Amino acid sequence: MSERAAPFHCPYCGDEDLRPGEQGHGAWECGACNRAFQLKFLGLLARGLERSDTREDRI
Repeated sequence: MSERAAPFHCPYCGDEDLRPGEQGHGAWECGACNRAFQLKFLGLLARGLERSDTREDRI
């Protein structure tokens, strides 16, 4: 299996001072705002997303 997903910045403050959390299970800690968070895969979309700039009915 591949390595776990690593965030590039904190979703709360945007800072890049991140480290793996002590809680484990994919937790990350932000050194700037002192928050802990997890990245979580929710699932696949059944139909996918429709891009508005590629619709054929636009003239």
